[in-house]
Amino acid sequence: MAKPNYAFQKRQRELAKKQKKEEKRLRKAESPPGHDEAGAGADEDDAATTPATPAPPAASGDESKG
Repeated sequence: MAKPNYAFQKRQRELAKKQKKEEKRLRKAESPPGHDEAGAGADEDDAATTPATPAPPAASGDESKG
């Protein structure tokens, strides 16, 4: 009897998850802005996995004076 190849099975699950996430991202990109079917907070897991990028500091004239 052959042994199960757990590494292969894990890789297949990861690829399926990645593909599903990409399809979801494309669906969201195609939908018109302001059109949210699932409601607010539906993608909490996506927000947790995506690192937030901080906004660059606003350029003000006070820094150059001195």
